[in-house]
Amino acid sequence: VEDTLAAYLALARLARARVRGPVVAISGSTGKTTTKQFLVRALEAAGIPAIATPENENNEIGVAKLLLGVPGDARFVVVELGARHAGEIAPLALAARPETAPLTNVGEAHLEVFGSRAQLAATKWGIFASGARRVLNVADETSRAFAERDGLPATWFGVSADAEAPRGETALVLDGRDELRLRVPGHPERTFRTGTGIRFGGDHNLANAAAAAAAAFDLGLEPATIAAALGTLALPAGRYERSSVAGFDVIYDAYNASMSGALATLATFARERAERRIVVLGSMAELGPEAPQMHRRVGAAVAALDVGALLVGGDFAEDLAAGARAAGVPPERITEFADNAAALEWLRANVRAGDLLLLKASRRYRLEEILSGLEAAHV
Repeated sequence: VEDTLAAYLALARLARARVRGPVVAISGSTGKTTTKQFLVRALEAAGIPAIATPENENNEIGVAKLLLGVPGDARFVVVELGARHAGEIAPLALAARPETAPLTNVGEAHLEVFGSRAQLAATKWGIFASGARRVLNVADETSRAFAERDGLPATWFGVSADAEAPRGETALVLDGRDELRLRVPGHPERTFRTGTGIRFGGDHNLANAAAAAAAAFDLGLEPATIAAALGTLALPAGRYERSSVAGFDVIYDAYNASMSGALATLATFARERAERRIVVLGSMAELGPEAPQMHRRVGAAVAALDVGALLVGGDFAEDLAAGARAAGVPPERITEFADNAAALEWLRANVRAGDLLLLKASRRYRLEEILSGLEAAHV
């Protein structure tokens, strides 16, 4: 064949025809893998085993491998669709042919390689290329605009702060961590308890749980079953993961990073109780010409935390520092680090009992090396 990737995906399209159970495809700029794991857990809680994309194998190879390995009697398949270049989602959706497709959001991740926000948005919207039912985020302006343009119905999801879904359409809204509200046109609004309450960390992850709930409802699960499952959810590794190290706590949220994701993480971190907060920010990758401005916005957001110290590193460390200084973080509290070893050395010398430490950056900066070094120093 002339193109092995195209041939592999063509075989996957043939394999998809053998699958009798529903297929769900999930995409978005952030939250794809978390939403996927949440949806799989909700299905399991309802006694429905699901086959899902392992880890984040969401490109042509990963999607094809999943579809080729699905047995014909699979009851549910949950496939994650990712893209690094313009137009890459639609071919994956045409291979997977999902019945339901949650789109978590359209943000700025990988903006550098997409070339423009319009190209990025059009690529993400390609998840509906095969006619899948739409599950959309009420807080995402691009999704609302595209839905209005296309004039097709959707099931909407959100959290209580941004829960105004279009009139006449189904919506599932998380009201804090304890209640799931369901609105179906022509029926009274209903409220369901989320078991003993949602327990995973990071308020910004609530939207991902709402996305999973809306997808499960679209697939026909009972809302009471969905709400109960929400109380059992846990985050995938590397997402707002908390650990204790010799008297201080570390929150590791560096599986990946975009501007919107970093801002959401910082907003959640600001509500954590701590004697002193320390923030370690690496840079964010693949944001294109807007990268310096986005890093300054993230740096400025640190001012709301009243941090004891801010460590900044990576390609845009100066922009992170500049944003923080301009927003009022005292310059003497800001330290630039050349690499993880330097950050680790500073932390070993300065962190004390009662501190709460946040590690946030794109995956390429491997901030888990800092976490491992702190843990090793206190074994």
